[in-house]
Amino acid sequence: MKYMSEYRDPELAKKYLEEIKKTVSQPWSIMEVCGGQTHSLVKNGIIDMLPKEVTMIHGPGCPVCVTPLNIIDKAIHLALNENVILCSFGDMLRVPGSGKNLLEAKAEGADVRILYSPLEAVRIAEDNPDKEVVFFAVGFETTAPANALSVIHAHRKELKNYSILASHVLVPPAIKAVIDDEESKIDGFLAAGHVCTIMGNAEYHPLSAKYKVPIVVTGFEPLDVLQGILMVLRQLEESKSQVENQYARIVKEEGNPDAQKMIHTVFEIKNQIWRGIGEIPDSGYQVRPEYAAFDANRKFSIQIEEAPENPDCISGQIMKGLKKPFECSQFGKKCKPTNPLGAPMVSSEGACAAYYHFSGLVEA
Repeated sequence: MKYMSEYRDPELAKKYLEEIKKTVSQPWSIMEVCGGQTHSLVKNGIIDMLPKEVTMIHGPGCPVCVTPLNIIDKAIHLALNENVILCSFGDMLRVPGSGKNLLEAKAEGADVRILYSPLEAVRIAEDNPDKEVVFFAVGFETTAPANALSVIHAHRKELKNYSILASHVLVPPAIKAVIDDEESKIDGFLAAGHVCTIMGNAEYHPLSAKYKVPIVVTGFEPLDVLQGILMVLRQLEESKSQVENQYARIVKEEGNPDAQKMIHTVFEIKNQIWRGIGEIPDSGYQVRPEYAAFDANRKFSIQIEEAPENPDCISGQIMKGLKKPFECSQFGKKCKPTNPLGAPMVSSEGACAAYYHFSGLVEA
């Protein structure tokens, strides 16, 4: 397929691997921030073909995985106890809350609908004036523009029955938190290309300069990831630390100003709790007061305390890069995609799901 097969060429992959082996002279640890990159590494066998000196560390770049338990519990409460049509992307439905997930709530009679766009939820609100319609707005900066646009559309249409339950998380503060963690031993980063498509690269330059780490904005196809790793290694071997853009066919230095304007019109930055990690300063979006009528958190005033994680789940250590999925005692045993103990086993971008499906460590 044009524009995809070019980035999956096995001969070019071999050349990149050969160049990586020639370049590396000592052990280095590189974190790929995004779960899409983790899946590419594991699914395509790249992680097993890299030289032993290169350790890939899987980061917290799965927005489904880091959505706090109490936000999921709020969504479930709304769906079961209020006059609400709860709309969501499909990957949120099986993420465990403290007692159940949204799919189980749906089985109990809740009106939970899987959508591909928040603008569909606005149409549902128009068609159901006697119901409150709530869109579960989860994601990194990538999904924030569409969620903001849905609020703007609902505002223009003067809809009184539409709101979003927002749980947006931001990547640069998470990278900072990972670096600041005393247990962290990361030499360089592959940054998430889709986030930078929206936000550009500006926020990464101060991080790279302050912490003296190379950050390479990277795509998701096998050759993207291999080239990104090579670019990081070249910097490390030459004692350099700067921001480079491997994903230049998509990402521009300034990002997408129109999308950024949409985000900043509806959202403002706040401290955010990341599931399994804790609170990270200035790492989330919340709806601005001028759009409070479209903020489900304000509209329904639900107070649900953060519940403890399943004691058998080490997802926090996995998302901080301190453990690999197969180091969990329940991996492939009590914890499977059909019965996940934590979100990384559910999401299409979760590290545990990647290892379960593609690493060959679990018997079919």
